[in-house]
Formats: sequence, C-alpha cells, structure tokens
Amino acid sequence: MSEWLQTVVTFVTSEAFLAAVRAAVYLLVGLFVARLVSRGLARALEEQLDAQQVMLVRRISFYLIVLLVLASALRELGFDLTVLLGAAGILTVALGFASQTSASNLISGLFLIGERPFSVGDVIKVGDATGEVLSIDPLSVKLRTFDNLMVRVPNESLVKSQLTNLSRFPIRRLDMQIGVAYHTDLKQLRDILMQVAERNPVCLEEPKPLFIFLEYGDSALKIQLSVWARREKFLDLRNSMHEGVKAALDEAGIEIPFPQRTLGGLAGGAALPVRIMDNVPADEAPPVVTGDDTATQEAPARD
Repeated sequence: MSEWLQTVVTFVTSEAFLAAVRAAVYLLVGLFVARLVSRGLARALEEQLDAQQVMLVRRISFYLIVLLVLASALRELGFDLTVLLGAAGILTVALGFASQTSASNLISGLFLIGERPFSVGDVIKVGDATGEVLSIDPLSVKLRTFDNLMVRVPNESLVKSQLTNLSRFPIRRLDMQIGVAYHTDLKQLRDILMQVAERNPVCLEEPKPLFIFLEYGDSALKIQLSVWARREKFLDLRNSMHEGVKAALDEAGIEIPFPQRTLGGLAGGAALPVRIMDNVPADEAPPVVTGDDTATQEAPARD
C-alpha cells in the first residue's frame, strides 16, 4: 500500500503532471476570458458599428484569444511551436489545393465584408431565395425565409450572382399594372386611381403617386399606378391598394377585361360565329369549316 501511495505521490508531484494541470488551467481560464472579452467588445461597439461588424469583431477577438491560450498550453506541455508552425504551413498548403471551393468562398466572404452590400438583419433576395440575413460567416451566409426555413448561400454565389437588398432604403414603390376596356375615359380613370391613393393611409404623399400609360394591349388599355410606402408597411400597401382599386373600378362601372379573340374569314371576311355545343349526336353535328371558307367537311363521328 505504501509503495502504491508513494507512486501516486511521485506522479502527482512530477513535472509532467504539473505541466498538464497548468495547461488545463490555461485552457479553462483562457476560454472564459475569451468569451468575456468578446462579449465586452461587442457591447462596447454595438452603438458605433452595425450588426455585421459587431459580429465580426466578436468572433475575431474570441478566436484570437483562444489561439494564444492554446499556444501557451502546448508550450507548457513541452511542444516545440516552431515544428507545429511548420507542419501547420504544410497542412495549410495541402488543404488549399484540396479545397479550392472553400478557399474561393473564403475570399468571396472577405469581399462581401469589405463591400458591405447587406448587413445582419437585412432582407435580401438571391436567386429563388428571399429572407432575413441571420449571419455572415467566412464560407456562407445564412438566411431565414418568410416561411421560417434556413437557407445557406455560399459566399461565391453571392459575389457572382445578382443580389437585391430589400431593406437598404427606408421607402419602397409598388407598381400596379391595370388593364381597362378600350372605351374607358382615361381622365376619369386617372382621377379615380389618384383618389384611391389619397384615401389610403399607408400610401405616402411624397413621392407623389404616378399614373403611367403603358401601351395598347391586345384586349385592354394597360395602365401603371405607382405608389410609395415605408418599407415596413409595403405588404399592407400591396393588399390595401389592390382591394381599393378593384372596389373603386367596380363602383365606377369600369371594366377590367379578360383576353378576347375574334375569328374571321380570309381576305377581310366577316367574323365567324362560334358556338360551344355539348352532348350533340354525331349525325346532328354541324359541318367543320376548314381554311378554305368555301369548303366543308363532315364532323368526325363520336364514339
């Protein structure tokens, strides 16, 4: 028993054990200090910097302190840091050749941080994905869509593709394209649409609403009504304006036509009458008119 106790005492008091204890203490205290310092810096700079920059400062400070603490712990354990640095350099070169996509995303992330086309909390649209920016990481950007899904977009895709920031400016414009019948009085239509915009509490007075004639369509006169609202009220504006325009046009008796087609004979002939007939026996079916307006053929018999 005394020999076992002496062995334990010898091991506990040995330099290797004491070095391991000191290294463990360095790691525990270092992690606590890194977390404390990174949070303190984030809180101190949150009024001077935006959310993206605050997150970047917090992460850099945390990992920098952790790296220094880890180096101290390894040195306490007797590791030669020069050898580790050389091995780390060789490993970094090998990983660089093996992971070119990751390196491209990392470099693209640096461009995004420098250019700052968006920040954490902005709503952006990239390809088919639209959502709020949750984080801007070294390799990708995390989005939360409006149906509460998380979408990961590689940084390289953000740099190469077209990106729309829906939250950059405080106001947005709604463009409503409306089709009305050809016999509609455009002056009366303009007054009605402007009154709808004036009565809408979400619509801004400045910039003023715009009434734009677009074109003579196939079945309707195409008009565009453009109104402005604050960014956070844009969805309310879209719903209320469409409801108001539809109700105002119905009240004024202005028709919103659907696409129509007229069938006529060749060389400016008169329009051909068209009838939709269901459940007609084959022997009673009318003849089918072909491209030659003088020729007819019997309708095929139905089973």
